Amino acid sequence: MIIIPARLHSSRFFQKILCNIGGVPMFIATAKKALAVDEVCIGVDDEFVFELSRKYGFKAILTSTKHESGTDRIQEVCEKLCLQDDELIINIQADEPFIELENLQKFKEFSQSYLPEEAFMTSCYKNISKEAAQESNLVKVVCDNDDFALYFSRAKIPYEREEYKDNFKGHLGIYAYTVGALKEFCSLKSSSLEKCEKLEQLRALQNGKKIKMLQLYTQSIGIDTKEDYEKALQIFENKL
Repeated sequence: MIIIPARLHSSRFFQKILCNIGGVPMFIATAKKALAVDEVCIGVDDEFVFELSRKYGFKAILTSTKHESGTDRIQEVCEKLCLQDDELIINIQADEPFIELENLQKFKEFSQSYLPEEAFMTSCYKNISKEAAQESNLVKVVCDNDDFALYFSRAKIPYEREEYKDNFKGHLGIYAYTVGALKEFCSLKSSSLEKCEKLEQLRALQNGKKIKMLQLYTQSIGIDTKEDYEKALQIFENKL
């Protein structure tokens, strides 16, 4: 199942999930894309967004407004749906309406191959330029030789004391885990690294959990700011 956490109020871009993408709200555009790959449920924190989800024919769960992360919101959705611990959940952020269908399918198959025996959770990245790696809104990841995540940061990593000949990796906001792993993750205390960087995946790493990463070739842009939204519309206007 794909669960999309849809929080109405965003600190960097006011009510961004309602922005128009191809004639529908952004979170609905994301849900429509996801529906071609798996069953979809939207976890919302607002009655208006709940009714809007239903209007477009999507299953939705109204969750607490007090959750500090999308993962906590997904955990509540799983509880209310009474999902079994071995069910695989794919977490797609509501601000990823341009992710390609073939990449969603590839990520689903990749996650089914590695979870839960070889990894605690899975996620993905794309190669980015050195210039893009300096943008703090774009999270970077460094991996070991088997593409398990070593660290995520808003800073440019690795830091270049001398020329770095590998590719910089931009993290994409898509995760997968079993319901059982999700319960365990949410039971862990927020870590110091998570609080510092405001990146919840660091909670898993700081507790010794393995995150297997998949490289994707994608043109998708996650919408974090109004500038991201305007840039995306220019790039994808002929595909909407």
